[in-house]
Amino acid sequence: MLGNYPIDVVLLATDLDSAKDFYTNKVGLRVVNDSPDAVTFKCGGDSNLAITKSTVGTKDDQTQAAFRVADVRAEVAELRRRGVKIEEYDMPGLKTQDGIADIGFAWMAWFIDPGKNCIGMIQLKG
Repeated sequence: MLGNYPIDVVLLATDLDSAKDFYTNKVGLRVVNDSPDAVTFKCGGDSNLAITKSTVGTKDDQTQAAFRVADVRAEVAELRRRGVKIEEYDMPGLKTQDGIADIGFAWMAWFIDPGKNCIGMIQLKG
């Protein structure tokens, strides 16, 4: 059954070089496969993040992927130190304070990559 296997996230980018630079130098991921049409990064455990070349990019403002982190505040601080803009939201049902939202069962923060993909970081409570 598929539930027994790891899953990789695949995101779109119109500028693959910018995406590669962003995820390598700002987010701190290691490239494990690089081709003219896609770049794959090693993430925690047995997971990978692949960015594929697209002519249209993403059309969705919602979160496309989320890293499960132990300390979202520390991750936000590190990403800001590396020059990543952490998103701020103030809308019904979602308000961030210093880039972090309390969503009930977890704390969450987001950034937008060069391909306009919304990437989350989630720290479960408890």
